[in-house]
Amino acid sequence: MNKNQVKGTLKDIAGKVQEKAGKLVGSKEQQVKGLGKQISGKAEKKLGDAKETIKDAKKTIKKGTKK
Repeated sequence: MNKNQVKGTLKDIAGKVQEKAGKLVGSKEQQVKGLGKQISGKAEKKLGDAKETIKDAKKTIKKGTKK
């Protein structure tokens, strides 16, 4: 797991909490901000996932060229 995956997951969770808090207090602004954080967090996690996929592919290629 890389830092983008961790940060993205944390942003997503924080966004969910903020959205729920906004619903509890009746604040549409906080709900929207929470949704925005969730979207941002999911995008950052996807970036981290892509980086991991590339890293794994590089390892596989390296192993293949050593034979």
